[in-house]
Amino acid sequence: MSELLWDDVKGFFDPGREGCLPDVWVAGTVVEDWQAVLDLIVESDWRSEYSEGDVVMPLPRAEEVLSRPADAECADLRVWPVPDVLAIFRLESADEIGFDVDLRELQGQARLDVLCEFLDAIGRRLGKPVVMTPEGDWERSQPVLGFDVESDQVVLLAQVS
Repeated sequence: MSELLWDDVKGFFDPGREGCLPDVWVAGTVVEDWQAVLDLIVESDWRSEYSEGDVVMPLPRAEEVLSRPADAECADLRVWPVPDVLAIFRLESADEIGFDVDLRELQGQARLDVLCEFLDAIGRRLGKPVVMTPEGDWERSQPVLGFDVESDQVVLLAQVS
């Protein structure tokens, strides 16, 4: 069970509110952090699929992916912590880890628990905050929730209205 209650956050999980694909970020990362996340995915037995463009291929090492030319095909890693809950990682920069989740897949307490467990696992592995923002909030000025390193749990960061 997660630290958050569905009734307290469901307003932030309305797919029509601010887009249905919020962004999740870990800032201030390096290649080794990416590799730690890739290792976590494999160790956790989460179903995953790595692709460059439309070509599905075996998951490479983070250093290999992140050292590709800037004009190379987009590298995506799709991860299903449970069936029907998908996180899509974009392996674009060593400086930050970013992925999308789909609010339509995250309705109700059970699915909120899945998201919190996923963010907990990543945050604990890296020892860094993991923050979810509304879709397109590139400046990360409106954080909704995230893994807080000090409290070692996912916490609500937005004001409930």
